Amino acid sequence: MSLLVVGLSHRSAPVSVLERAALSTDAQVKLLQDTVAAEPATEAAVLATCNRIELYADVDKFHAGVAELSTLLAQHSGVGLEELTPYLYVHYEDRAVHHQFSVACGLDSMVVGEGQILGQIKDSLARAQELHTAGKLLNDLFQQSLRVGKRAHSETGIDRAGQSLVTFGLEQLAAGGDVQEWAAGRRALVIGAGSMSSLAAATLARAGVTEVVVANRTFERAERLARILTESADTAVTARAVRMNAVPDELTRADVVVSCTGATGLVLTAEAVAQAVEGRTGQSVADVTDSGRTAAPAAGRDAVQGAVKDRAPQSAATAGTEENCPLDLAAVQGASGFSVLGEAAVAGMDAATLEQHAAWVDNGTVDRRETARRSPEADSELIAALAATAATVGRIPERRKPEPVAVIPRPAPALFLLDLAMPRDIDAAVHRLPGVRLVDIESLAEASADAPMAADVDQVRRIVSDEVAAFGAAQRAAHITPTVVALRTMAADVVASEIARLDGRLPDLDERQRGEIRQAVHRVVDKLLHAPTVRVKQLAAEPGGAGYADALRTLFDLDPETVAAVFRAEDSTDEKDRPA
Repeated sequence: MSLLVVGLSHRSAPVSVLERAALSTDAQVKLLQDTVAAEPATEAAVLATCNRIELYADVDKFHAGVAELSTLLAQHSGVGLEELTPYLYVHYEDRAVHHQFSVACGLDSMVVGEGQILGQIKDSLARAQELHTAGKLLNDLFQQSLRVGKRAHSETGIDRAGQSLVTFGLEQLAAGGDVQEWAAGRRALVIGAGSMSSLAAATLARAGVTEVVVANRTFERAERLARILTESADTAVTARAVRMNAVPDELTRADVVVSCTGATGLVLTAEAVAQAVEGRTGQSVADVTDSGRTAAPAAGRDAVQGAVKDRAPQSAATAGTEENCPLDLAAVQGASGFSVLGEAAVAGMDAATLEQHAAWVDNGTVDRRETARRSPEADSELIAALAATAATVGRIPERRKPEPVAVIPRPAPALFLLDLAMPRDIDAAVHRLPGVRLVDIESLAEASADAPMAADVDQVRRIVSDEVAAFGAAQRAAHITPTVVALRTMAADVVASEIARLDGRLPDLDERQRGEIRQAVHRVVDKLLHAPTVRVKQLAAEPGGAGYADALRTLFDLDPETVAAVFRAEDSTDEKDRPA
């Protein structure tokens, strides 16, 4: 067995990289075809979800396989190999099996224990079977991983440890409150009609929304999903389908929006969301620039400026004496003297506002008359100090003040957005719009990092370990079976040849005598081969037992082509018996 996995996931790469590396359906098909066409690989399957991209292959050379699979992932994702490599992980043989089984059980999911991954593994296998890129090894692996995942969910309480990404996302939208209470009476818009969108629509319907509107580029699929929701006996929700060009109007009427499409560009821009909120509230949300970034409203900036006006500046030395400061002030004292506590207040500012912020840090005021009297050289030094500190701590900081700065409270959300697509459907700039709450893959990853682990997770890990050992033993035993079959075939040929020679030398024997001789010779051969073949299967099933097949072929001088023919025959039988 030479199973190799090369991939990246939410555990190894930031969401920004996953988003850029996301593979469309066409890209997955081309990746599979190119992988099996490459020299090291004979089988291939791709598992691509909203938080992982993994390429599975049966390879004959480890190092060449890693290099080839990494290069192919980079080529088809559009992310350069040098940029992608630091985020890739590699699993080989038993470790690769362990990884796949862990994924199937939901142990490697963003939401531990979620069961959606089983459907995604099934789809991945079906695609590889359809393209004839999955042979015996990957068919065995993926089908067994589905059984292991189902076993984990049926024998343990892993379902209590986590839930679907949809449910987790809705909990984040509800800000920790009861989802049913939060959803009751709201109107929902679901963009997309795939498996994730369908699950979102059904979950919202069960949660108690009054209406679900489904928008999809293929209108017939939207109609089908709306009809299923309407005819469901579990809910009394009203559902209807609309075309994608109706989304702006529906956005104005919706309270909750879930988007999960296969689009490569943004489905909802910050401008569109801002216009929808303004249409609902009748009040301006924010000035959204062409670049998709949002600038704080002037009234809000003036209010913040007025709250901190006339404060005396604090020296770097004083700031450095404060306890629990997350910034190593000793490394940035002098002209900087900033801390990171106020980064939320300045995140997303445009250049002009950022310059005013830098002046306020230095003077303790943002009075425009005061900043106007400053020299360009002084402003330049302040901006340079701020930039140097930002480079040190990795984000835009704000100087610590002896008293907290008054912050203008954000209004209660008028629109809730859940983006489950990869790459993202909704502009990340929406995070900064007042009156809007956006939950996307990135914020879900941050929230799930602190999610409690259920005690059942340990039991699932034991199941995975046991199943990995059993799978490895079965694969190693199966690997020697064609050699054993070839040995017995050779023995049968020898018996047949000797019986034929005996017939020529003793032509006077009657049929009963010939039968007795034939049975006696077969019994002798079977007894001689029984113990060695049973024992060699046992030994081959143990770790490191792959060499016993080679030993048998060498000791009995078996024709390699005869063994290979048995392999091909078995693989052909498996293809016929494989479930659709």
